[in-house]
Amino acid sequence: MRGKVAQKTPVEVDLEAGKTYYWCSCGLSKWQPFCDGSDRGTAFTPMAYTPTTSGTVWLCACKQTQMPPLCDGTHRRL
Repeated sequence: MRGKVAQKTPVEVDLEAGKTYYWCSCGLSKWQPFCDGSDRGTAFTPMAYTPTTSGTVWLCACKQTQMPPLCDGTHRRL
């Protein structure tokens, strides 16, 4: 089951190694690409993601990626 398409472009974010981030999997969060609790009452749960290196990554916002939470380019086919 895939979440609602929040937007058809990925979100560029700077992440810190060792820090845990919670990626929105439902597509309902107002804090895309991160969870704001909008998944409550749905079948979705946020995905914990802890990068091993600090730096810029592209997180999926279309919620259709095969590599969550990272963008795999699926948004180009929507």
